[in-house]
Amino acid sequence: MLSRTVSFANFNLYNLNEPGLPMYRNSAGWSADAVARKVAWSSAMLRRARADVFGFQELWHRDTLTRAIDGAGMAGDYALLVPEGHGGQGIVCAAAVRRDMLEGEPEWITDFPPAFRLQSKGEDRQTAAMFVAISQFSRPVLHFRIRPRRNQVPIHVYVCHFKSKGPTSVTGDPWYRAQRELYKPHTGAIGSALSTIRRTAEALALRLILTSAMKSSRTPVVVLGDLNDGQESNTLDILTEQPQFLQPTSVGGRDTALYSAQTLQQLRSLRDVYYTYIHQDVHGSLDHILVSEELYDNSRNRLWKLDRLDIFNDHLADDSLRGTEGASDHGVVRAQFSFRKAATD
Repeated sequence: MLSRTVSFANFNLYNLNEPGLPMYRNSAGWSADAVARKVAWSSAMLRRARADVFGFQELWHRDTLTRAIDGAGMAGDYALLVPEGHGGQGIVCAAAVRRDMLEGEPEWITDFPPAFRLQSKGEDRQTAAMFVAISQFSRPVLHFRIRPRRNQVPIHVYVCHFKSKGPTSVTGDPWYRAQRELYKPHTGAIGSALSTIRRTAEALALRLILTSAMKSSRTPVVVLGDLNDGQESNTLDILTEQPQFLQPTSVGGRDTALYSAQTLQQLRSLRDVYYTYIHQDVHGSLDHILVSEELYDNSRNRLWKLDRLDIFNDHLADDSLRGTEGASDHGVVRAQFSFRKAATD
């Protein structure tokens, strides 16, 4: 295969599951009608985005996504990457990939790498020691390879879903029950802090994995994720290493950095209209496509150049569409790249 273009999309499926199966605590699951609407809407969105690679979050059941893929007319051309036997027992990241691009077998990464450590005795006498004991991703990270051009190195794709901003529930913990009146007024703040710490730890763990793959190599990497944080957040800073975006005539790039497709698009635009989520009337971007320097326009090691970035988010303006049409509560992000190696002196 010698494709001139390759496209990636990130798609949060909004708890796609079979009817009547429980999901979160005290959840009776979706009705048959609700699932039918969700499958039909997802199929329509898949047809509209029509990317070569789709990264999915919030999938509960393989069969439900299979029907959405079938409804989009993609079953013959796309391989569905879902853990074997996955049937409603939890949330996973998944993918749909053009069969002629997929190379090798996918893996789901649950454990943090050995180098993970969040521990410090403090920077000075005024800084208290700290230790965060966490060792696994809340949602396993999906990793696979694609080769759009057989005469070029494969692109490594990571699909991830970090802890949400929603407060972690603590009311069932023994320490909370033992002093309920002390902690009750602060439940939301404690829960939000815990979610932030977990999301930060997941960002660090994935960054360690990416650095090991990218350091001193020419390995193209794409991260597709519902990162549950915005472009300027600490989560994104950890994951991307905050690279400098070069001026139009400059050439450079960094070995292990990731570049936001959102920023690449903004640098070509007169204004920023990027949002993938609306919460309490605030428009934010939680869903991201991040690329290594091999897909960064100004990199001296560029192999692929951004053509365009699209956000399918019109449905977010009307919350009722989740019930009436089965719409997701996230927008779908799609980025297309053309094979265009950087000029060499």
